[in-house]
Amino acid sequence: MKSYRVTYERDQAGWWVASVRGVRGCHTQGRTVDEARRRIREALDLFADDARTAEIVDEVKLPTAATRAIRAYATSRKRADEEDRRAALAARRAVRVLRTGRLKMSARDAARLLGLSHQRVHQLSQEDAE
Repeated sequence: MKSYRVTYERDQAGWWVASVRGVRGCHTQGRTVDEARRRIREALDLFADDARTAEIVDEVKLPTAATRAIRAYATSRKRADEEDRRAALAARRAVRVLRTGRLKMSARDAARLLGLSHQRVHQLSQEDAE
């Protein structure tokens, strides 16, 4: 499957202009990036036989401040996802300790201590048993 790189840039009137790299004259525009993305495949269809099945690789040109903000968000989101995974492991361990061994707590008591629903505690207990 062939792939085409498409750049999207905002023009002075506020429209998004989409251009296919390496395909001279293949461009379109839209009020939104999504609209321009939909239209670029139609434009490409006039230039290439495989336009309907080709992979479109998007490159949205943004001001530096916007690019930095997106990178900062992606970095924070990645850290948050990693922390969520660690918290999930800690919850499983805590449920195991509270519900087995000497304590043998009920799901409701363990839930109250952990700040979880008793259903979630039961679910974590079942996952641990598998």
